[in-house]
Amino acid sequence: MPLTEPYDDHSSEEELMAAVHDAGEDPDAPGRDPADLADAAAADAGAAIPPEPEPSLPEPVRQRIVALTAAVLPGLPADEVPVPLRRIAKFAPNRRARLGAPAIAAQLTADPLFRQRVTARVLADAGDLGAAVVEGTAPAAADPVEVAALAYLARPRGWRELIEASGAAVRAEADTAVVAELVREAEQRATRAEHDRAVARVEAEKLRDELARVREELGQLREEARQLARALRETQTRERKATEMLATERGRAARAAADADAELRRARARLAEAEAAAGAARATAKEARSVDDAKLWLLLETIGQAAVGLRRELALDPVDRLPADFVADAFADQAAVTPAGAAARARDTDDPARLDQLLALPKAHLVVDGYNVTKRGFGEMSLEQQRKRLISGLGGIAAQTGDEVTVVFDGAERIHGLPPAPRGVRVLFSRKGETADELIRRLVRAEPPGRPVVVVSSDREVADGVRRHGAYPLGADSLLRRLARS
Repeated sequence: MPLTEPYDDHSSEEELMAAVHDAGEDPDAPGRDPADLADAAAADAGAAIPPEPEPSLPEPVRQRIVALTAAVLPGLPADEVPVPLRRIAKFAPNRRARLGAPAIAAQLTADPLFRQRVTARVLADAGDLGAAVVEGTAPAAADPVEVAALAYLARPRGWRELIEASGAAVRAEADTAVVAELVREAEQRATRAEHDRAVARVEAEKLRDELARVREELGQLREEARQLARALRETQTRERKATEMLATERGRAARAAADADAELRRARARLAEAEAAAGAARATAKEARSVDDAKLWLLLETIGQAAVGLRRELALDPVDRLPADFVADAFADQAAVTPAGAAARARDTDDPARLDQLLALPKAHLVVDGYNVTKRGFGEMSLEQQRKRLISGLGGIAAQTGDEVTVVFDGAERIHGLPPAPRGVRVLFSRKGETADELIRRLVRAEPPGRPVVVVSSDREVADGVRRHGAYPLGADSLLRRLARS
């Protein structure tokens, strides 16, 4: 019956090598097959005849003998397989001949009966070639390695000569292969040499072309160098001419500077004369202004006395509410009606001294665009600190001049928590939907014609609006300098 299934390809190398090592165990060990013992006894009986020495096998022949034996080994009955080869017969086909080669070769040499059993199987598989080898002949077209392997196993008459002829053929094939390899290498070297010569010729042609191109470029460069040298000489000539012209112009410039200095001295002399004349004119104007001030004082005194007499004649009681108070209380929209002659009292000036002159007028009303002044003067502070500082400064001005002072801030609703305003200072906040600019214009429109109203704001639209209603617009800087002086 056939042997069990061979080892698969996943068996480890250690397991397979252990099996090969175990194949060399003692044939007389306990448990050996009785048929193997009989074969061993028969071999011992024939040991009295000295065997002929084994021939020297070429390596390809030896490998082919082992491969043939390994191929038929699993097909032998279990009792016909020697004990050392039983575990090897279980190897996978691709490992059986590679790992079990030493044990298989040793068993073929030492066990003629086993070799005969293997030979019978191999010859049956070989067909006509096996029959020819058994008869001691070898077809001319047959593979000498195959013939030598079959002859070694079958051992017909003249098998040693067949092995020697096969060895000679193998060696001749090896020599032929070596010679062919040498010829192929020589041909390759010759091909490479020819290729190198062709490449060298191409490179030489390229170098000749490159040399011609370089020579042409060299000629062009020489021509360019001649042109550059000629241009350099021309440039140097122009440079000399320019230097001469520069020296001439410098002389002219020096003369012109001397003339300018003389003219400047004459202009300074004329300026000194004009300043002296202006000083005399200012002195004269100051005297004239003193006379005018005296006349104006007399006129104001006369008007004041006339007003007192008129108030007494009309029995007018002193009023405790001013026009701005009505605007602050009502916040009612009024028609933008410009009083007659209002534009006649408007003045446009940013002179800081002008603020003092206007505040010196009787019953003057100072209206201040709050945030426009504070953000320009001390914008680094918080809004609350800006309001407090401005209101405090305006309180000082009201105390000094006795004038009515109104400061207007933007705000949708009145800000709670404000300290009480100083005496003479009115603090207003614009209503929701209304700006401080509109509230300022309403305050100006509410004043009677002829009353001096001073509006402090750097907003051009505010200045233009209040000027049309007869107020005096001044910039925020004039008030800031007035506060700083206070």
